[in-house]
Amino acid sequence: MITGVLNAMKMVRQGKISYLQPAWAAQHQLQAGFSTRNGGVSRPPYNSLNLAYNTEDARHNVEGNRSTLARAFDLQTHQLLTVNQVHGSDILVVDEPNYDLSHFLTIESDAIVTNQPGIMIGVLVADCYPVLLFDPQQRATAVVHVGWRGAASGLLKKTVACLQSVFGSRPEQLLAAVGPGIAAHSYTVDRPVRDAFQAGSGHWPRIAKELELHSWQLDLQKSCLLQLEDAGLDTANVDVVEECTCCHRELFFSYRRDKGQTGRQMGFVLL
Repeated sequence: MITGVLNAMKMVRQGKISYLQPAWAAQHQLQAGFSTRNGGVSRPPYNSLNLAYNTEDARHNVEGNRSTLARAFDLQTHQLLTVNQVHGSDILVVDEPNYDLSHFLTIESDAIVTNQPGIMIGVLVADCYPVLLFDPQQRATAVVHVGWRGAASGLLKKTVACLQSVFGSRPEQLLAAVGPGIAAHSYTVDRPVRDAFQAGSGHWPRIAKELELHSWQLDLQKSCLLQLEDAGLDTANVDVVEECTCCHRELFFSYRRDKGQTGRQMGFVLL
Protein backbone atom coordinates (compact mmCIF):
# COMPACT_ATOMS: atom_id res chain seq x y z
CA MET A 1 0.00 0.00 0.00
CA ILE A 2 1.33 3.45 -0.93
CA THR A 3 1.91 5.34 2.30
CA GLY A 4 4.18 8.03 3.71
CA VAL A 5 6.47 10.40 1.86
CA LEU A 6 7.98 9.09 -1.36
CA ASN A 7 11.69 9.51 -1.94
CA ALA A 8 12.45 12.75 -3.81
CA MET A 9 15.41 13.36 -6.13
CA LYS A 10 18.20 15.89 -6.26
CA MET A 11 19.44 17.94 -9.19
CA VAL A 12 22.94 16.97 -10.31
CA ARG A 13 25.30 18.82 -12.63
CA GLN A 14 27.19 16.63 -15.13
CA GLY A 15 29.26 18.33 -17.81
CA LYS A 16 27.02 20.84 -19.58
CA ILE A 17 23.75 19.31 -18.42
CA SER A 18 21.74 19.04 -15.23
CA TYR A 19 19.57 16.07 -14.37
CA LEU A 20 17.43 14.69 -11.57
CA GLN A 21 19.12 11.71 -9.94
CA PRO A 22 17.50 8.98 -7.82
CA ALA A 23 19.36 8.38 -4.57
CA TRP A 24 20.00 4.72 -5.38
CA ALA A 25 22.01 5.54 -8.52
CA ALA A 26 25.06 6.89 -6.72
CA GLN A 27 24.79 4.19 -4.09
CA HIS A 28 25.17 1.47 -6.74
CA GLN A 29 27.80 3.09 -8.99
CA LEU A 30 25.66 3.69 -12.04
CA GLN A 31 24.42 6.75 -13.89
CA ALA A 32 20.67 7.16 -13.96
CA GLY A 33 18.19 9.99 -13.99
CA PHE A 34 16.05 12.43 -15.90
CA SER A 35 17.37 15.23 -18.07
CA THR A 36 15.88 18.73 -18.07
CA ARG A 37 15.34 20.97 -21.08
CA ASN A 38 18.48 23.00 -20.32
CA GLY A 39 22.04 22.75 -21.60
CA GLY A 40 21.55 22.25 -25.34
CA VAL A 41 21.69 24.18 -28.59
CA SER A 42 18.13 24.01 -29.94
CA ARG A 43 16.20 27.22 -30.50
CA PRO A 44 12.62 27.95 -29.39
CA PRO A 45 10.26 26.20 -29.07
CA TYR A 46 12.74 23.33 -28.69
CA ASN A 47 15.14 25.20 -26.43
CA SER A 48 17.40 23.85 -25.61
CA LEU A 49 18.32 20.20 -24.82
CA ASN A 50 15.80 18.54 -27.13
CA LEU A 51 16.87 14.90 -27.49
CA ALA A 52 14.20 13.61 -29.91
CA TYR A 53 14.43 13.24 -33.67
CA ASN A 54 10.65 12.96 -34.08
CA THR A 55 10.13 16.71 -33.71
CA GLU A 56 10.42 19.57 -36.20
CA ASP A 57 13.67 20.65 -34.59
CA ALA A 58 16.67 20.72 -36.95
CA ARG A 59 18.32 17.29 -36.99
CA HIS A 60 21.80 18.76 -36.47
CA ASN A 61 20.55 20.40 -33.26
CA VAL A 62 19.22 17.09 -31.93
CA GLU A 63 22.46 15.35 -32.91
CA GLY A 64 24.41 18.04 -31.07
CA ASN A 65 22.23 17.69 -27.99
CA ARG A 66 22.53 13.90 -27.92
CA SER A 67 26.30 14.29 -28.27
CA THR A 68 26.31 16.72 -25.33
CA LEU A 69 24.41 14.20 -23.22
CA ALA A 70 26.71 11.35 -24.21
CA ARG A 71 29.91 13.34 -23.61
CA ALA A 72 28.71 14.36 -20.15
CA PHE A 73 29.02 10.68 -19.21
CA ASP A 74 32.21 10.00 -21.23
CA LEU A 75 30.31 8.20 -23.99
CA GLN A 76 30.15 8.43 -27.76
CA THR A 77 26.76 9.00 -29.39
CA HIS A 78 26.78 5.47 -30.82
CA GLN A 79 26.54 4.23 -27.20
CA LEU A 80 23.15 5.92 -26.71
CA LEU A 81 20.18 3.61 -27.32
CA THR A 82 16.68 4.96 -27.92
CA VAL A 83 13.83 3.43 -29.91
CA ASN A 84 10.76 4.46 -31.91
CA GLN A 85 8.18 4.90 -29.15
CA VAL A 86 4.62 4.19 -30.30
CA HIS A 87 2.55 4.07 -27.07
CA GLY A 88 2.48 0.30 -27.31
CA SER A 89 3.47 -2.52 -24.98
CA ASP A 90 6.46 -4.07 -26.75
CA ILE A 91 9.74 -4.45 -24.81
CA LEU A 92 13.19 -4.46 -26.42
CA VAL A 93 15.69 -6.79 -24.72
CA VAL A 94 19.40 -6.13 -25.29
CA ASP A 95 21.37 -8.97 -23.69
CA GLU A 96 24.51 -9.07 -25.82
CA PRO A 97 27.09 -6.49 -26.93
CA ASN A 98 26.17 -4.12 -29.79
CA TYR A 99 28.84 -1.72 -31.03
CA ASP A 100 26.53 0.60 -32.98
CA LEU A 101 23.10 1.15 -31.45
CA SER A 102 21.77 3.55 -34.11
CA HIS A 103 19.79 0.80 -35.86
CA PHE A 104 17.55 0.52 -32.81
CA LEU A 105 16.10 3.99 -33.58
CA THR A 106 13.59 2.40 -35.95
CA ILE A 107 12.54 -0.43 -33.62
CA GLU A 108 9.00 0.13 -32.32
CA SER A 109 9.06 -0.31 -28.56
CA ASP A 110 8.14 1.50 -25.36
CA ALA A 111 10.49 -0.19 -22.91
CA ILE A 112 14.13 -1.28 -23.06
CA VAL A 113 15.69 -3.94 -20.83
CA THR A 114 19.41 -4.69 -20.68
CA ASN A 115 22.30 -6.04 -18.64
CA GLN A 116 24.97 -4.62 -20.93
CA PRO A 117 27.49 -2.17 -19.45
CA GLY A 118 28.75 0.82 -21.39
CA ILE A 119 25.50 1.71 -23.15
CA MET A 120 22.97 4.34 -22.13
CA ILE A 121 19.36 3.31 -22.63
CA GLY A 122 16.72 6.02 -22.63
CA VAL A 123 13.08 6.90 -23.22
CA LEU A 124 11.95 10.30 -24.49
CA VAL A 125 9.05 12.18 -22.91
CA ALA A 126 7.22 15.49 -22.69
CA ASP A 127 4.31 14.77 -20.26
CA CYS A 128 4.32 10.95 -20.35
CA TYR A 129 6.18 9.38 -17.44
CA PRO A 130 9.68 7.92 -17.78
CA VAL A 131 10.25 5.10 -15.30
CA LEU A 132 13.60 3.48 -14.46
CA LEU A 133 14.11 0.03 -12.95
CA PHE A 134 17.36 -1.40 -11.61
CA ASP A 135 18.29 -4.78 -10.18
CA PRO A 136 21.41 -4.36 -8.01
CA GLN A 137 21.85 -8.14 -7.67
CA GLN A 138 21.77 -9.07 -11.37
CA ARG A 139 23.03 -5.66 -12.62
CA ALA A 140 20.10 -5.46 -15.03
CA THR A 141 18.03 -2.39 -15.79
CA ALA A 142 15.05 -1.06 -17.71
CA VAL A 143 13.63 2.22 -18.96
CA VAL A 144 9.90 2.51 -19.62
CA HIS A 145 7.79 5.09 -21.47
CA VAL A 146 4.41 5.35 -19.71
CA GLY A 147 1.65 7.39 -21.31
CA TRP A 148 -1.99 6.63 -20.66
CA ARG A 149 -1.99 3.78 -23.18
CA GLY A 150 1.08 2.19 -21.64
CA ALA A 151 -0.34 2.64 -18.16
CA ALA A 152 -3.70 1.15 -19.15
CA SER A 153 -2.00 -1.85 -20.77
CA GLY A 154 0.08 -2.55 -17.66
CA LEU A 155 3.44 -1.97 -19.36
CA LEU A 156 5.30 -1.46 -16.08
CA LYS A 157 4.15 -4.80 -14.70
CA LYS A 158 5.09 -6.47 -18.00
CA THR A 159 8.57 -4.93 -17.84
CA VAL A 160 9.12 -6.20 -14.30
CA ALA A 161 8.02 -9.66 -15.50
CA CYS A 162 10.52 -9.37 -18.37
CA LEU A 163 13.35 -8.63 -15.93
CA GLN A 164 12.28 -11.69 -13.95
CA SER A 165 12.14 -14.05 -16.92
CA VAL A 166 15.25 -12.85 -18.77
CA PHE A 167 17.63 -11.98 -15.92
CA GLY A 168 16.17 -13.72 -12.88
CA SER A 169 15.31 -10.48 -11.09
CA ARG A 170 13.28 -10.55 -7.90
CA PRO A 171 10.68 -7.74 -7.80
CA GLU A 172 11.13 -7.06 -4.09
CA GLN A 173 14.82 -6.28 -4.72
CA LEU A 174 14.23 -3.91 -7.64
CA LEU A 175 14.86 -0.19 -7.31
CA ALA A 176 12.68 2.24 -9.27
CA ALA A 177 12.45 5.90 -10.17
CA VAL A 178 9.36 7.63 -11.56
CA GLY A 179 10.43 10.70 -13.50
CA PRO A 180 8.76 14.01 -14.35
CA GLY A 181 5.36 13.89 -16.04
CA ILE A 182 2.10 15.75 -16.23
CA ALA A 183 0.24 15.99 -12.91
CA ALA A 184 -3.42 15.19 -12.49
CA HIS A 185 -4.46 18.82 -12.10
CA SER A 186 -3.21 19.50 -15.64
CA TYR A 187 -4.38 16.29 -17.31
CA THR A 188 -8.02 15.82 -18.30
CA VAL A 189 -9.12 12.70 -20.18
CA ASP A 190 -12.32 11.30 -21.68
CA ARG A 191 -14.39 8.12 -21.66
CA PRO A 192 -12.21 6.00 -24.02
CA VAL A 193 -9.29 6.47 -21.60
CA ARG A 194 -11.51 5.45 -18.67
CA ASP A 195 -12.66 2.37 -20.58
CA ALA A 196 -9.07 1.37 -21.41
CA PHE A 197 -8.03 1.46 -17.75
CA GLN A 198 -11.10 -0.40 -16.58
CA ALA A 199 -10.39 -3.14 -19.13
CA GLY A 200 -6.64 -3.12 -18.42
CA SER A 201 -4.49 -2.24 -15.43
CA GLY A 202 -7.42 -0.97 -13.37
CA HIS A 203 -7.39 1.14 -10.18
CA TRP A 204 -9.59 3.72 -11.94
CA PRO A 205 -11.34 4.99 -8.77
CA ARG A 206 -7.92 5.55 -7.16
CA ILE A 207 -6.26 7.37 -10.06
CA ALA A 208 -9.10 9.46 -11.52
CA LYS A 209 -11.38 12.25 -10.32
CA GLU A 210 -14.55 12.99 -12.27
CA LEU A 211 -14.95 16.66 -13.19
CA GLU A 212 -18.14 16.40 -15.22
CA LEU A 213 -19.93 13.85 -17.39
CA HIS A 214 -17.30 11.83 -19.34
CA SER A 215 -14.42 14.03 -18.14
CA TRP A 216 -11.81 13.04 -15.53
CA GLN A 217 -8.53 14.26 -14.09
CA LEU A 218 -6.07 11.36 -14.46
CA ASP A 219 -3.18 10.81 -12.05
CA LEU A 220 -0.65 8.89 -14.18
CA GLN A 221 2.00 9.12 -11.49
CA LYS A 222 -0.23 7.27 -9.03
CA SER A 223 -1.02 4.70 -11.72
CA CYS A 224 2.72 4.08 -12.12
CA LEU A 225 3.19 3.69 -8.37
CA LEU A 226 0.25 1.30 -8.04
CA GLN A 227 1.51 -0.81 -10.93
CA LEU A 228 4.96 -1.06 -9.39
CA GLU A 229 3.35 -2.13 -6.15
CA ASP A 230 1.20 -4.68 -8.00
CA ALA A 231 4.36 -6.03 -9.62
CA GLY A 232 5.87 -6.74 -6.21
CA LEU A 233 8.19 -3.76 -5.65
CA ASP A 234 8.75 -2.35 -2.19
CA THR A 235 7.49 1.25 -2.24
CA ALA A 236 10.42 2.21 0.00
CA ASN A 237 12.63 1.50 -3.03
CA VAL A 238 10.85 3.96 -5.33
CA ASP A 239 12.10 7.50 -5.91
CA VAL A 240 9.76 10.10 -7.46
CA VAL A 241 10.18 13.45 -9.20
CA GLU A 242 7.62 15.76 -7.66
CA GLU A 243 7.55 18.53 -10.29
CA CYS A 244 4.87 18.59 -13.01
CA THR A 245 6.15 18.97 -16.57
CA CYS A 246 3.21 21.18 -17.55
CA CYS A 247 3.72 23.59 -14.63
CA HIS A 248 7.52 23.93 -14.78
CA ARG A 249 8.32 25.53 -18.13
CA GLU A 250 11.81 26.45 -16.92
CA LEU A 251 12.75 22.79 -16.42
CA PHE A 252 10.70 20.58 -18.73
CA PHE A 253 9.18 20.22 -22.15
CA SER A 254 5.40 19.67 -22.10
CA TYR A 255 3.44 18.47 -25.11
CA ARG A 256 0.07 19.55 -23.71
CA ARG A 257 1.21 22.95 -22.45
CA ASP A 258 3.03 23.80 -25.69
CA LYS A 259 0.34 22.34 -27.98
CA GLY A 260 2.73 19.82 -29.52
CA GLN A 261 5.44 22.29 -30.50
CA THR A 262 8.08 21.22 -28.02
CA GLY A 263 11.11 19.01 -27.43
CA ARG A 264 11.65 15.89 -25.36
CA GLN A 265 13.65 15.17 -22.20
CA MET A 266 15.02 11.72 -21.41
CA GLY A 267 14.89 9.17 -18.63
CA PHE A 268 18.16 7.18 -18.86
CA VAL A 269 20.31 4.50 -17.26
CA LEU A 270 23.99 3.71 -17.88
CA LEU A 271 25.32 0.54 -16.23
